Amino acid sequence: MSLLNMKKLLIPALVIGMSACTPTENIDIYNDHGDAVMGLDYRDFNKASSEAVASMLSSGAVNKPGGGRYVLAISRITNDTMQRIDTDQLIKKIRIDLLNSGKVIVTTAISADGAEDRMAMQARQLRHSDEFKQSTVAGKGQMIAPELSLSGKILQRNIKINRRKQQAEYYFQLSLTDINTGLAIWEGETVIGKRGSNDAVSW
Repeated sequence: MSLLNMKKLLIPALVIGMSACTPTENIDIYNDHGDAVMGLDYRDFNKASSEAVASMLSSGAVNKPGGGRYVLAISRITNDTMQRIDTDQLIKKIRIDLLNSGKVIVTTAISADGAEDRMAMQARQLRHSDEFKQSTVAGKGQMIAPELSLSGKILQRNIKINRRKQQAEYYFQLSLTDINTGLAIWEGETVIGKRGSNDAVSW
């Protein structure tokens, strides 16, 4: 067998052997004691969202006078980090927890970037269509306008401690605004800090 053919056989075998040395594991997301990473992971998003909801609820900002639930619209959540983050990862858990609290309900018909669920408006285009029973089509004046708006920003600050170690700081900043008055009725910030090797990447 030629040296070239031996290399072709050897390289795939080495790759398979290396993969076999590191078996895949399932993560217990409710009791994860795995090593921390310099970037943001799901544990950081869970911490930031849980702290934000707990702060909102304890502040009384989402206690509607006379009872009932506030209607919340999601405004812009800006990612000002070096990472490609889907900010919905943070907002979705906040929405779920607020909905479960019985204090807030979220509208998907309007947001800072347009309707989250476009079907609410598209379904209204069925009015006067002969193909649809008009008594089943959403009528005018049925949508509920939002009373509150949630906006925020995720910031990152990297600091070189020495030749071997660095520090990454992440700031989750959120504001809850009364749309009627334009006043922020609640603001919160969660800071997550990490120290690690300069060889570790945080983006």
